[in-house]
Amino acid sequence: MHPSKGDYSGRRTAPLSVTPAVAKEASEVGRDLLVRLRLSEEDDAKEQALATKEYSQSDLMHMNFFLDISSLGISKAFKYEKSFNIGKKYFKHTSETERLRRVSLFLEATKSMNDYANQARNAVSGEPQEVIIIFDAILSRKASRYFTAGQKERENILAELDGRNAKYFIGDDKGELSVFQAYKSAMNFLKDRENTLYDPSNDADPVSFAQAFGRE
Repeated sequence: MHPSKGDYSGRRTAPLSVTPAVAKEASEVGRDLLVRLRLSEEDDAKEQALATKEYSQSDLMHMNFFLDISSLGISKAFKYEKSFNIGKKYFKHTSETERLRRVSLFLEATKSMNDYANQARNAVSGEPQEVIIIFDAILSRKASRYFTAGQKERENILAELDGRNAKYFIGDDKGELSVFQAYKSAMNFLKDRENTLYDPSNDADPVSFAQAFGRE
């Protein structure tokens, strides 16, 4: 995240962004009793301490993940003259095979979350019960509100995706097409050789970050 010579080139930008996980309804809060026991009746320095810790008993959470393919394994270099941005150049750092592998790992990770902070002793699951997986040609996050929207808004979101030929897969473990089937279809679509990832570098030869920006 260090600018180079004032032109803001050479910054590493994370391609992944997320929304906070928000409970669908009001949380059901439980309280866990925490006790520090005295080891000796004669030890007056350590009194028995009682405390309670609040935790969520049961919540359905909405969460969204967005992967910017144009920044996946690719860096941007900007050119400025008198404070005006007059151009930019893209440097590719990995092969297309590696970029595809990283997208596959991203998809796998979104369906395999099992841990939350402060829930080390509780059996929790971030594995989705409902999911919409979208392969889009533009950088749009509108579908992130799909599962919180009403029926008409959902229809309009899907109509907009259809209008620009975006590919999407919807899964619901309570419906006919399960989450597992949606992920399986999405992975097959990703692995189809006729489909390629957007590459703003125009298939440039991969170079290291140091080579691209002249750093050790």
